[in-house]
Amino acid sequence: MNYDPKNRPATWFIISGILGDVEISNWSITSDVATSTEGQIGFASKLVDELKLMDDSAAASELQPSALEVEQEDGKVSLESKGKATTVIVATGVMSTLSAKLAKLMGDEYIKRKEVRKQASFLKKELSTINAVLEQLELMDELAPALKNWRDDVREISYDMENCIDDFMRQFGGEDAEASFVGEAAELHKRLCELHRIANQMEELRTLVVEANARRESYKIDDCKPSFVGVDPRLSAVYQEATSLVGIDGPRGEVANWLMDTQKKLKVVSVVGFGGLGKTTLSKQVYDKIRGHFKSVAFISVSQKPDMRVLLNRLQLKLGISVSSHDCGFEDIIEELRKYLADKRYLIVLDDLWDQSAWNTISLAFPENGNGSRIIVTTRVEDVASVACHNDHKCIYTMKPLNEQNSRMLFSNRVFGSEVVCPPYLKDVAAEILKKCGGLPLAIITIASLLATQVRSRKHWESIRKSLGAQSATNPSLKEMNNILNLSYTHLPLHLRACFLYLGMYPEDHIIWRDHLVRQWIAEGFVSSLHGSDLEDIGRSYFNELVNRSMIQPSKTEYGEVLSCTVHDMMLDLILIKCVEDNFLSVAYNSEDMARLMHGCKYNVRRLSLSSMAIGGATYEYDMAIAARLPQVRSFILFENPIPPFLWFKYLRVLIIVRGKDIVDLTAISQLFQLRCVMVRVDGKIELPTELGKLVYLETLDIQKCRLVKSIPSDIVHLPRLSYLGLPNCTDLPEGIENMKSLRTLQEFDLEKISLKYIMDLSELTNLRELSVRKEFSLGTQKVDALAFSIGKLRNLECLRIFGCHLESENLQVGSLSNPFQHMERLCMRTWWFCRVPKWMDGLHCLRVLELQVEETSTEEIHLLGELPSLVYLNFGAGKIPAERAILGTGLFLVLEYFYCSSRKDITAYLGFEAGAMPNLRILCLSVVHWGGTIPVGMEHLLHLEEIRLDGAFHDVVCAFKEASLVHPNRPSVSR
Repeated sequence: MNYDPKNRPATWFIISGILGDVEISNWSITSDVATSTEGQIGFASKLVDELKLMDDSAAASELQPSALEVEQEDGKVSLESKGKATTVIVATGVMSTLSAKLAKLMGDEYIKRKEVRKQASFLKKELSTINAVLEQLELMDELAPALKNWRDDVREISYDMENCIDDFMRQFGGEDAEASFVGEAAELHKRLCELHRIANQMEELRTLVVEANARRESYKIDDCKPSFVGVDPRLSAVYQEATSLVGIDGPRGEVANWLMDTQKKLKVVSVVGFGGLGKTTLSKQVYDKIRGHFKSVAFISVSQKPDMRVLLNRLQLKLGISVSSHDCGFEDIIEELRKYLADKRYLIVLDDLWDQSAWNTISLAFPENGNGSRIIVTTRVEDVASVACHNDHKCIYTMKPLNEQNSRMLFSNRVFGSEVVCPPYLKDVAAEILKKCGGLPLAIITIASLLATQVRSRKHWESIRKSLGAQSATNPSLKEMNNILNLSYTHLPLHLRACFLYLGMYPEDHIIWRDHLVRQWIAEGFVSSLHGSDLEDIGRSYFNELVNRSMIQPSKTEYGEVLSCTVHDMMLDLILIKCVEDNFLSVAYNSEDMARLMHGCKYNVRRLSLSSMAIGGATYEYDMAIAARLPQVRSFILFENPIPPFLWFKYLRVLIIVRGKDIVDLTAISQLFQLRCVMVRVDGKIELPTELGKLVYLETLDIQKCRLVKSIPSDIVHLPRLSYLGLPNCTDLPEGIENMKSLRTLQEFDLEKISLKYIMDLSELTNLRELSVRKEFSLGTQKVDALAFSIGKLRNLECLRIFGCHLESENLQVGSLSNPFQHMERLCMRTWWFCRVPKWMDGLHCLRVLELQVEETSTEEIHLLGELPSLVYLNFGAGKIPAERAILGTGLFLVLEYFYCSSRKDITAYLGFEAGAMPNLRILCLSVVHWGGTIPVGMEHLLHLEEIRLDGAFHDVVCAFKEASLVHPNRPSVSR
């Protein structure tokens, strides 16, 4: 193919970015060049000569600084965010990150002549316009088919263009122009051919962008308006007959009792929970039950985007206030409502409240008149529930799914009537349908109503069961249910939508760990920050917001912190429906699914989850047609399946493997240049590549739950972005650990297997936030002192764990440090013995979890721990304790929820509690190996105590504590 400098194609900006826009009078790239060694050398020499004539001083940039900067280390390229935050959004794909990368191509490193600036600027401008329109379309509930097709096409172009630019950056971004074209003849030809391929691909993509913008103008997309609002999907819940409801009596009575107490002040009760749990139904039932006790009542739906003037006018009409025909000001309406309600006992239900700002406005209309007025608020958002009832958690009623019995009763009543039971031949299918519904009344009623109108054949019921899932989008009978669940999704801000849909990578009932998920979000580009904010902290806030909005369900919660979650089956179905609509991710449960994805889809697969859970061990046949579709995959999660060749995944960023006990061969991942996150959870062994140095973007390598066939590659210490390294037990650290300055988390290596120098080198990792180490045998004084020295240098640590056996002979010298850990939140060192409680612990204001073992303690040291303002979990052991009793009183352990205490002496005779002590304690654990026949004095003052656990106690000890619990105001349980 010939290139005429006087008639350059658009992709000349790529070539000129390498050659510096050099005017080469007459040259061509042909296959003939590669056939002659002399021709190759001559061509290379000519290029080098002309490159040396470049006028570097003319390459001044007139553009704004790039949003991305390239860091080079040993010839490798790494992009770091330096300017405007960029985030992957569902509808726009990688449009915003692509814009930043184009800005890089417009920077000093690539601009040599005006042609480069012109072409790169053109693409950036075109894509910027398209991106703005895509974000506008993302906020619309429904799109016309032509608009949706345009949106989908542009989104896919953005992915392909980013891949193209990444290829270019990989090949040529880390080297100067002269170095790129000097070398062996065969290598030169290879690089020129690659450049030619990239240039052609970018030319094609540029044409598609121009066409997309032309279609945007012809469709008048910029003028699109949001669709009209339909009928409120909660309307039917408002008019439910009480006789048709199941499991409502208990919740209705409980909330009604809260509202009908003797308090004269205005009281707000919030009902919060997942969409479809029956919040509207419950609030209406409570409203109907108690409305007779109030002079003025109103039940009003707020919705996601309320027009406040219209809403308050409706409230006036509900209360019987005549609305003025004049155009009253907003303040006038508020004043009129307050005046009307000033001397009345009123009951108001605000159904489906979404925003704190809406509550702050509406609540202005409700005066505090001392007449015992009440307000009920229903919401899916926990923060809104808290704000509405002034953070009084005793006034928040959290909805729960129906239990198995009530679910079965509601289902049977709807399908067969209250007098008929489910026929035996349908019971197993019905059980599977109910499991899918997960106690969600909306889902049970919707599906049961569908089955009630159909023939009662097993074949038909099986077809309905199979239709529950992504296919429910095409079932008109399930549309209303999906619309209600969809409200939660449409209310999500754009930056959370991709994070939420990514949960579809995991199968039903899978426990998803927060920190694992956050690292995957970061690798995918879903988490963005400005002003140096910490990405992991922002990612956790995203996770917490999804919990707060009832989009995901907490699984493991530890003292107010949600560590893992699950996704309700109905919400997972909604996720998969959205993912199909937006080509966000694809899931395959069997070979038919895989074939459909690879051969029947219009667009490339971008994220792929393979799971055999639904069919119990099915396998997939990977053929070359499938291989052709996998290079575009960005995230790949594998559950119990044969592993396809990793070289098929050219642009892979996230790799998760959860499978059986076989050896997992990861040697090929060294070729996956874009790889950012690798997590492997297997019972067997894994084999890593001999070199990892090419993975310059790798941020997470988590192989903690595996066993290594070979040692860790030595060049891992030079990975510029590696921030999380989770190693199997008994793993040797490679030489040069002190070079891993980007590490934030290191867990967990064996102290016995590394040298004294390696332990000392840990002190260089000053960016560490989390460190976990293990020891099983005595380390010797030198290693213990070296570890103490290194730990003392890690001033940014937030979590320190030391595992292993109890060794009393080794006193960790950390005890003598001077206030080393200002940011520490978790300190778990129970397997190491301190002489006394370190004095520097009084400065750990962020400490939430403490596990500590000391040779001897005093009451003053117990008080020191009691003054830690954030401590919620304390596991404390002392060899020797004072003879006199320690009385813990007001002002100590203010937020403590869990307290475990042990000693070689009688701990029950040592502890005592005054009124006001440990006001939030819920679990008290005592080691009662030595018992003198008493129980701790003042346990009745622990007003929130729910459980007493006795470690090592005999039967008579348990009986004594059970007797004491009978007179405790909270009647805590007692166990051993």
